Amino acid sequence: MKPILLIGWKDLQVTFRDRAALLFMLLAPFLLTLGLALVSGQFSEAGRIEQIPVAIANQDDGQLGQALVKLFQDSTLADLVSPTVVADSEAARRLVDQDQAAAAVIVSAGFTASIVPDGGAPPAETVAITLVTNPARPIGAGIVRAIVEEYLSRVETGRVGGEVIVRQLVETGRLMPQHIRAAAPAIGSRAVVAAVAEPALRLRAATAASGPADFNPMAVMAPGMALLFLMFTVANGGRSLLAERAQGTLPRLLVAPVTAGQVLVGKLLGTYLAGVAQMLILVVGSALLFGLRWGDPLGVLALILAAVFGALGWGMLLTALARTPGQVTVGGAALMLIFGLLGGSFVQFGLMPGWWQALSHLTPNAWGLDGFTVLSLGGTLADLGRPLLGLVVMGLALGAVSLLLFSRRSPEKQL
Repeated sequence: MKPILLIGWKDLQVTFRDRAALLFMLLAPFLLTLGLALVSGQFSEAGRIEQIPVAIANQDDGQLGQALVKLFQDSTLADLVSPTVVADSEAARRLVDQDQAAAAVIVSAGFTASIVPDGGAPPAETVAITLVTNPARPIGAGIVRAIVEEYLSRVETGRVGGEVIVRQLVETGRLMPQHIRAAAPAIGSRAVVAAVAEPALRLRAATAASGPADFNPMAVMAPGMALLFLMFTVANGGRSLLAERAQGTLPRLLVAPVTAGQVLVGKLLGTYLAGVAQMLILVVGSALLFGLRWGDPLGVLALILAAVFGALGWGMLLTALARTPGQVTVGGAALMLIFGLLGGSFVQFGLMPGWWQALSHLTPNAWGLDGFTVLSLGGTLADLGRPLLGLVVMGLALGAVSLLLFSRRSPEKQL
């Protein structure tokens, strides 16, 4: 047992003295995670969308135009939008052109009268609300569009509701047909105004004393990058094994009172410890740099140990199939990219077809991300049964196949 531990510890020290290896093991995952966080806006205040500037030009003198302005000025939307009421449509468009507003909402004159006309006469054409969007702010403009569309939906609901009320009053005899023309406008107006009286959106911020935590996209980005570069670490361990064999280091090592099996297990232990150390450093570093909460510490530790074990199985298989260090380098890079794409490090496999999701679980990346997602949503070690089992079975199965391939080599080429 002692020779195995000594060989594993020596390989771990060699790995962390290799500056090029450290760049790929630690610096590259941090930089990619940082880049993804910046692109996705995860460093904005509290991770929220900032107030969206909106220009509003209300040229309608009726109740519905005023109701739309009040909607954007309502306190329930204060954390989402920052409205600016301007005098005319040209001023609103100018704010969008100057990138001072994500969108301009223009309520044309006669909008209210076209929905609820005086005298009950049906309008010849409904006056539209014009929405001018800023292509440089697609997300903000999309949110403003959603608010306006919800408002118009309520207007239409109120209009139809008014017609239904008038029809029911006539059918029950409470309103004489000759009085429809005089009573319908007031009834319709009350129905429409009542429909738009409540804000289209209500935002509520609350902190639960207990229960599942809010999902943070960084909880997928950071472990995705860590698992991606974990494949580099296990492949690098296999490359160093073949490199030492080619350089004659291993034959000299076998002169010592150790068996070939002990040397192989010691080498694998060194690679495993390097992978565990890499994951632990990335976890702690992400928590300190990005404020990421990984979840239950025992669950995180168990998942790291299992994820490295599963990835080591692929590293062993690659080493058993390769004949030269260069083949391991090329094969390891290919596996790293393929597993990253297939396993969800680059693309969320939850959005992919069913066959893709099934195929993705041939990779340790997918099982690892399953587990980290569970932890980020408030799960504990007890909830990680399936990911842990998948990773352990993967490592055992691939390890058994790899050892079988090693045993079939000639004695002088087993190591």
